[in-house]
Amino acid sequence: MASAANMQRIFVIYNKRSSNYVRVKDEFLAKLPKLQSCTIGKYDVSQSSDFDENVTKLSKCLKDGDIAIAAGGDATASVTVNAILKSGKDVTLGVLPYGNFNDLARTLGMLSADEILGWVTGMSRRRASGAWQGEDERRSPVALAPWDANCRRQTGRADAARGEIVPGTTHHTIFYPLSISINGAHWRYAACYVTIGMTAEAVAIFDDPKIRKKMQKGHKSSWRSYIQLASWYFKNRHKKVFIPDFKINGKPQPRKTSDYAAVNGRSMSRVMKGGDDYLKPDIFRSETEKTISFPKLFVLMVRSILKRTPGHNTTGDTLTFDEPAAITLQCEGEYRTFTDVKTIEIKKEPKKCLKVIQN
Repeated sequence: MASAANMQRIFVIYNKRSSNYVRVKDEFLAKLPKLQSCTIGKYDVSQSSDFDENVTKLSKCLKDGDIAIAAGGDATASVTVNAILKSGKDVTLGVLPYGNFNDLARTLGMLSADEILGWVTGMSRRRASGAWQGEDERRSPVALAPWDANCRRQTGRADAARGEIVPGTTHHTIFYPLSISINGAHWRYAACYVTIGMTAEAVAIFDDPKIRKKMQKGHKSSWRSYIQLASWYFKNRHKKVFIPDFKINGKPQPRKTSDYAAVNGRSMSRVMKGGDDYLKPDIFRSETEKTISFPKLFVLMVRSILKRTPGHNTTGDTLTFDEPAAITLQCEGEYRTFTDVKTIEIKKEPKKCLKVIQN
């Protein structure tokens, strides 16, 4: 039997109030007790706490060597990403797709519960046998280039009932999220994307209890989301200036620019295609648009769905406003409005990276 010191710790992050919690419980949580040589921790994302409070609470639970599994939507995954980075611990992240859009899960290859369990089973066996000690997995993620290549031979699916591993393609890789600062102070990390302006403000409609109830009906909640967003768009697109006069890296932007987006992952809101910038320590893609114009929005959406979101590669964008402004930012479905904003900086921090399980 494995000693307590060699037991693999798994931390599962979920939201009991989500519409897909029953699936999380039946497809994943119910199988965890059958894993050998593992100890299980659980964190239920609290609705009585805001995003930052959840991040702080979860970060204090994490230890070096943990495997953190976000079983939920992009909001749950975002809490987990920020908690890992805040903790400063050597934690491996896995994401299970139980949300409406699942952009981070799509970026990592839409792993199934059995594939995650297979990977965990392999790691727990190695740790229990003592093979873990002294291996590259214990190193800081910023020094893992050789380790990354070697771990692409890691295992895939598992029969959790028997504790057996089925060979697959699941492996480690290193993920470089976006870092967002407001007026010089760090605000949040975004794994896949951040938007500013009209599209960010539109997300607020999902806080309406009536709309949330409509979205939870049936199995096509992502398309219900788009219907609600379209309704909001046609009612509000000409009601205000969403981004006041501003510059990006010192260059003045055209008037009536309504949106800024930085895209790092393979998808944005499920249907818009991104790329593999999350694998790069210093580059991402950004774009500004006048989406208050429906023809321009239509062209943008068609191009993003069929080809890729438009934009250009950048090593960092600093948005400066001619006058302090009220600005709404949105990262993977979570939004916040700031007042007296003078600058917004979006960049990558190579030392702030994640070890992730990818298919």
